[in-house]
Amino acid sequence: MVSKILVTTDGSKAARKSVNYAVGLAKQTGATVTLLSIIDKSAFITGSIPAVATPTHIVEPIESYLRLAAETYVKEAEKLCKKKGVKSKKVIRSGHIVEEIIKEAGRSKADLIVMGSHGRSALKSAVLGSVTFGVISKSTKFPVLVIR
Repeated sequence: MVSKILVTTDGSKAARKSVNYAVGLAKQTGATVTLLSIIDKSAFITGSIPAVATPTHIVEPIESYLRLAAETYVKEAEKLCKKKGVKSKKVIRSGHIVEEIIKEAGRSKADLIVMGSHGRSALKSAVLGSVTFGVISKSTKFPVLVIR
Protein backbone atom coordinates (compact mmCIF):
# COMPACT_ATOMS: atom_id res chain seq x y z
CA MET A 1 0.00 0.00 0.00
CA VAL A 2 1.30 3.42 -0.92
CA SER A 3 0.41 5.96 1.75
CA LYS A 4 3.38 8.36 1.58
CA ILE A 5 4.87 9.56 -1.68
CA LEU A 6 8.04 11.62 -2.00
CA VAL A 7 8.28 13.59 -5.23
CA THR A 8 11.22 15.74 -6.23
CA THR A 9 10.92 18.97 -8.16
CA ASP A 10 13.44 21.30 -9.72
CA GLY A 11 11.07 23.22 -11.98
CA SER A 12 12.03 21.28 -15.11
CA LYS A 13 9.48 19.84 -17.53
CA ALA A 14 10.37 16.32 -16.36
CA ALA A 15 9.87 17.32 -12.72
CA ARG A 16 6.49 18.90 -13.46
CA LYS A 17 5.39 15.66 -15.14
CA SER A 18 6.52 13.64 -12.13
CA VAL A 19 4.65 15.97 -9.74
CA ASN A 20 1.48 15.60 -11.82
CA TYR A 21 1.85 11.83 -11.79
CA ALA A 22 2.57 11.68 -8.04
CA VAL A 23 -0.42 13.88 -7.21
CA GLY A 24 -2.69 11.77 -9.43
CA LEU A 25 -1.45 8.59 -7.77
CA ALA A 26 -1.90 10.12 -4.31
CA LYS A 27 -5.47 11.12 -5.21
CA GLN A 28 -6.26 7.54 -6.25
CA THR A 29 -4.63 5.88 -3.24
CA GLY A 30 -5.35 8.47 -0.54
CA ALA A 31 -1.62 8.97 -0.01
CA THR A 32 0.04 12.11 1.26
CA VAL A 33 2.77 13.76 -0.81
CA THR A 34 6.07 15.22 0.34
CA LEU A 35 7.20 17.85 -2.16
CA LEU A 36 10.98 18.03 -2.13
CA SER A 37 13.28 20.56 -3.76
CA ILE A 38 17.00 20.53 -3.12
CA ILE A 39 19.50 23.35 -3.31
CA ASP A 40 22.59 21.86 -4.91
CA LYS A 41 25.61 22.93 -2.83
CA SER A 42 27.90 22.51 -5.82
CA ALA A 43 26.22 25.55 -7.41
CA PHE A 44 27.75 27.83 -4.73
CA ILE A 45 31.14 27.75 -6.40
CA THR A 46 30.24 30.72 -8.60
CA GLY A 47 29.52 33.02 -5.64
CA SER A 48 26.72 35.23 -6.92
CA ILE A 49 24.39 35.79 -9.83
CA PRO A 50 24.69 38.98 -11.92
CA ALA A 51 22.04 41.58 -11.15
CA VAL A 52 20.49 41.37 -14.62
CA ALA A 53 19.82 37.65 -14.10
CA THR A 54 17.79 38.12 -10.92
CA PRO A 55 14.08 38.95 -11.00
CA THR A 56 14.62 41.99 -8.78
CA HIS A 57 17.81 43.14 -10.58
CA ILE A 58 19.68 43.05 -7.29
CA VAL A 59 22.91 41.17 -6.79
CA GLU A 60 22.19 38.43 -4.30
CA PRO A 61 24.13 35.40 -3.13
CA ILE A 62 23.46 32.32 -5.17
CA GLU A 63 22.12 30.38 -2.18
CA SER A 64 19.36 32.96 -1.69
CA TYR A 65 18.52 32.88 -5.37
CA LEU A 66 18.40 29.06 -5.44
CA ARG A 67 16.30 28.96 -2.24
CA LEU A 68 13.78 31.33 -3.80
CA ALA A 69 13.63 29.14 -6.91
CA ALA A 70 13.16 25.99 -4.78
CA GLU A 71 10.36 27.67 -2.81
CA THR A 72 8.66 28.60 -6.08
CA TYR A 73 8.83 25.00 -7.34
CA VAL A 74 7.31 23.50 -4.21
CA LYS A 75 4.62 26.20 -4.01
CA GLU A 76 3.54 25.39 -7.58
CA ALA A 77 3.37 21.70 -6.68
CA GLU A 78 1.48 22.51 -3.47
CA LYS A 79 -1.15 24.41 -5.49
CA LEU A 80 -1.72 21.32 -7.61
CA CYS A 81 -2.10 19.19 -4.46
CA LYS A 82 -4.67 21.60 -3.02
CA LYS A 83 -6.56 21.70 -6.31
CA LYS A 84 -6.75 17.88 -6.36
CA GLY A 85 -7.53 17.57 -2.64
CA VAL A 86 -4.27 15.82 -1.78
CA LYS A 87 -2.50 16.44 1.53
CA SER A 88 1.07 17.62 1.07
CA LYS A 89 4.15 18.77 2.93
CA LYS A 90 6.79 21.09 1.48
CA VAL A 91 10.46 20.37 2.15
CA ILE A 92 13.51 22.27 0.96
CA ARG A 93 16.94 20.83 1.70
CA SER A 94 20.43 21.77 0.70
CA GLY A 95 23.33 19.48 -0.04
CA HIS A 96 24.20 16.70 -2.44
CA ILE A 97 21.01 16.05 -4.39
CA VAL A 98 21.04 12.22 -4.51
CA GLU A 99 21.95 11.89 -0.83
CA GLU A 100 19.30 14.41 0.24
CA ILE A 101 16.57 12.61 -1.72
CA ILE A 102 17.40 9.33 -0.01
CA LYS A 103 17.67 10.98 3.43
CA GLU A 104 14.31 12.70 3.00
CA ALA A 105 12.68 9.45 1.91
CA GLY A 106 13.80 8.01 5.24
CA ARG A 107 12.76 11.06 7.27
CA SER A 108 9.30 11.16 5.72
CA LYS A 109 8.94 7.35 5.78
CA ALA A 110 8.10 7.36 2.08
CA ASP A 111 6.62 4.24 0.50
CA LEU A 112 7.57 5.49 -2.96
CA ILE A 113 9.92 8.05 -4.54
CA VAL A 114 8.62 9.60 -7.76
CA MET A 115 11.15 11.32 -10.02
CA GLY A 116 11.30 12.69 -13.52
CA SER A 117 13.80 11.60 -16.12
CA HIS A 118 15.01 13.42 -19.18
CA GLY A 119 15.08 10.13 -21.06
CA ARG A 120 18.84 9.97 -21.57
CA SER A 121 20.53 6.72 -22.42
CA ALA A 122 22.39 4.82 -19.70
CA LEU A 123 25.73 5.86 -21.18
CA LYS A 124 24.78 9.55 -21.25
CA SER A 125 23.43 9.28 -17.70
CA ALA A 126 26.70 7.84 -16.47
CA VAL A 127 28.70 10.52 -18.22
CA LEU A 128 26.39 13.40 -17.32
CA GLY A 129 25.66 12.29 -13.74
CA SER A 130 21.88 11.91 -13.79
CA VAL A 131 20.22 12.43 -10.40
CA THR A 132 17.58 9.82 -11.18
CA PHE A 133 20.26 7.30 -12.12
CA GLY A 134 22.08 8.14 -8.87
CA VAL A 135 19.01 7.51 -6.69
CA ILE A 136 18.19 4.26 -8.47
CA SER A 137 21.74 2.95 -8.32
CA LYS A 138 22.25 3.75 -4.61
CA SER A 139 21.51 0.84 -2.34
CA THR A 140 18.21 2.13 -1.07
CA LYS A 141 15.19 0.32 0.31
CA PHE A 142 12.76 2.75 -1.31
CA PRO A 143 10.97 1.90 -4.55
CA VAL A 144 11.54 4.56 -7.23
CA LEU A 145 9.03 5.36 -9.96
CA VAL A 146 10.64 7.15 -12.89
CA ILE A 147 8.40 9.31 -15.07
CA ARG A 148 9.63 10.10 -18.59
